[in-house]
Amino acid sequence: MIAAGLCFAFPFYIFATVALKPASEVARDPLAFPSELHLDNFHVAWERADIGQALYNSTVIAAVSVVALVAFGSAAAYAIARRGSRLSNVAYLLFLLGLMVPLTLGMTPLYQLMRDWNLLQTYTSVILFSVGSQLPITIFLYAGFLRTLPREYEEAAHVDGAGPFATFRRVVFPMLRPVTGTVIILAAINIWNDFLTPLLYLGGSRYETLPVAISRFQGEFSTDWGVIFAGMAIAIAPVLVVYFLLQKHIIKGFASGLKG
Repeated sequence: MIAAGLCFAFPFYIFATVALKPASEVARDPLAFPSELHLDNFHVAWERADIGQALYNSTVIAAVSVVALVAFGSAAAYAIARRGSRLSNVAYLLFLLGLMVPLTLGMTPLYQLMRDWNLLQTYTSVILFSVGSQLPITIFLYAGFLRTLPREYEEAAHVDGAGPFATFRRVVFPMLRPVTGTVIILAAINIWNDFLTPLLYLGGSRYETLPVAISRFQGEFSTDWGVIFAGMAIAIAPVLVVYFLLQKHIIKGFASGLKG
């Protein structure tokens, strides 16, 4: 376990040391511990790549996409898990097919669709793509978790006169908190780290996300690795905060979803 832990920790060591060293020291010995902390890399990354605007763009896209995924994914999974009809089973299988089809196969037609709808270089294009691409795994987790929940609470709500929507909103959805934490962190990480889709849909505009903005530091003839790693450190900080806040729900919700 110690050896495995060191293997996982080594990339983080490289990450930290390169981000805190000047370019000359990185070129001389990238694995050595920095002789002194060089924090200018973070300042350069923030100013040259307009990290502040890119951070705002990534936050808007990730937040709106995650909220839409939780709302639509949980509602669709509730209908699929509780109806139990042939139509709901077919719909569930169709959603699961989305886990098996490579998204790269649809890049060209989706790009043409966004272009025809005049959505390129807008938040809407990336949000629509993100929600569509993450919806299958969201429904898979929610449906599996819902099948483990007893129906007695819903039946009691129906007896009290609550309709299907009120039952889901007031009774069922609060019980989905563990798997909702799992959905939030998985979707947020995938959307936050996505590079290809924002590059295609938002490249060259003021709506570029963090991965696209950081990629500007890689030139044709030279690359400032210290600044790149500093920008990456700024980019991963919000995701780590969300993960640590939701970590107690992640494994519980993921395991319950798979069991269902």
